[in-house]
Amino acid sequence: MKKKIAVFTLCVLLFALGFAAEAQQVRKAHRIGYITNRTDIGPNEAAFQRGLRELGYVEGENLVIEWRFTGARLDRNPEVAADLVRLKVDCIVTAGLGASRAAKQATSTIPIVMANVSDDPVRNKLIDSLARPGGNITGFTDIAQDLAGKRLELVKETLPKASTVAVLWYSASPVAAKQFQETEIAARSLGVRVQSVEVRSPEDLDRAFQMANKQRADALIAVSFGGLLVNNQSRVLNLAAKHRLPAMYTVSQFVEAGGLMSYGPDGPDRLRRVASYVDKILKGTKPADLPVQQPTKFDFVINLKAAKGIGLTIPPNVLARADRVIR
Repeated sequence: MKKKIAVFTLCVLLFALGFAAEAQQVRKAHRIGYITNRTDIGPNEAAFQRGLRELGYVEGENLVIEWRFTGARLDRNPEVAADLVRLKVDCIVTAGLGASRAAKQATSTIPIVMANVSDDPVRNKLIDSLARPGGNITGFTDIAQDLAGKRLELVKETLPKASTVAVLWYSASPVAAKQFQETEIAARSLGVRVQSVEVRSPEDLDRAFQMANKQRADALIAVSFGGLLVNNQSRVLNLAAKHRLPAMYTVSQFVEAGGLMSYGPDGPDRLRRVASYVDKILKGTKPADLPVQQPTKFDFVINLKAAKGIGLTIPPNVLARADRVIR
């Protein structure tokens, strides 16, 4: 009888240990690193969080996100990438070319998902090809044909008499520099003179708008790559309004916050797709087996309240082309 009791007790104990081990496995939290040139969580980062929640990940329960905000200090990317590698995160999400390059240099084993590389990742030797990225890195690019030209074309249609367009860009960002060059090329066929307005720090913004005003710019294109303009969004919007300068932005968050118009890939939509790639990787898919995707959805957004504030009437043909109108 005692032998039977002992066997029963042993079975109960083994069952309890097995159940505890299984429960511990269920409670195990995945740890994801996220490098962004912002100073806080913005629309794209929030969309990434929503995408993960939709897939069953709950921060504080089965998910930990290690946020690393570089605040447009592109030189900090190697430092924060190395920090995430030391933490042995399960996956690293990188926003931008600099962060992606730093992460790739920091690790060849931890999976990396690029959230929005705006320059050719093949030419920059991040991946072997879009279809077969190889190695430990995959993700999404912002590359699309003639985005800079399309923005300038929309500015010209909105302001048919415009002859000079200022381009505001962060000089530390190679992607922003390339966007300026592509705008210059497009300007030749549109009969528009492009004025380069470079900024190196937030302190340069007032001077930049004064320069655009002095050069009698009819409009402005604000190139947000590199983080400086995004991190100083309110200041950029206030200066554009102060100088009554019609401005085209590369991301819609500026228009949602009071800017005039924007044209570019749908950032939040892409970040929800980034979440799906992270989910696949956490479940065992290798980054090399996930093709790098290009943008499929573009948004032209117009803010009519902003137009009214600077005394601008949006032509009906331009308004009809908008994907979204904020009134």
